[in-house]
Amino acid sequence: MPALDSPSSIHPPFGNYAHGFEIPAGSRLLTTSGQLGISKNGAIPKEAQAQAELCFDAIEAILAEGGMGLENIVHLRAFVTAREFFQPYMAVRERRLGGRTVASTLVIVGGFTRPEFLVEIEALAAAPVAG
Repeated sequence: MPALDSPSSIHPPFGNYAHGFEIPAGSRLLTTSGQLGISKNGAIPKEAQAQAELCFDAIEAILAEGGMGLENIVHLRAFVTAREFFQPYMAVRERRLGGRTVASTLVIVGGFTRPEFLVEIEALAAAPVAG
C-alpha cells in the first residue's frame, strides 16, 4: 500500500510519517479502539515508554485476531498527557513498526479516565482480501 509521503504543494512531514496512505480497493480494514498501557493482570507501569509497549502489545493481539500484524497498520492515532512523553512513545513506535512510514496523528491531552494512564494508541490496518 503506497504512502503519500509529501505532496509538493504542502510542507513535508516533521518526522517519519506520511501525510496520507492509499488503501487499495477491495482491502479489508481493521480498526482498534484506543489501547491504554495496562497489562492483562491490570498492572500499569509508571513510565510512558513501558505503557506505549503495552499499547502496541494490545494492538498487535487485536490485529492477530483479524489475521493481520503490525505491518498492516496504515494509520496510528496516539495521545499522550505531556510533551515529555512524545519521545518515549516515538521510540517504541519506530522500533515496533521497524521504521516503516504510516499516516500518524499525535495529540497531547489533559488526561485519561485514570490519572496513571500516560499514553493511548489506536490503529487502522488494511490487508488484501484473501482468496
